[in-house]
Amino acid sequence: MKTLSGVLLIILTGLQYQIWFGQSGAMAQQRLAGQVATQKVRMQQLEQRNRKMIAEIVALQSGKAAFESRARSELGLVKKGEVFYLIPDETEP
Repeated sequence: MKTLSGVLLIILTGLQYQIWFGQSGAMAQQRLAGQVATQKVRMQQLEQRNRKMIAEIVALQSGKAAFESRARSELGLVKKGEVFYLIPDETEP
């Protein structure tokens, strides 16, 4: 009887190990839940970036105003006949 109890205890211990630390155990489930949460946050960031890019594409396809605005802000371009004034910030010597 002691042998049978010992064998059953070893089997129970082995099963408990699989439940907690096995490939599909509780610890693995927690790790996967953390990875899913991280991926959801990353996916939300990428979706927001995609929405901004789509809005920019639509604006660029709709007319010249978006091109002109972008050329002025990013490239510093001016139209013919315009005068560009650069006023530097005051800095202490």
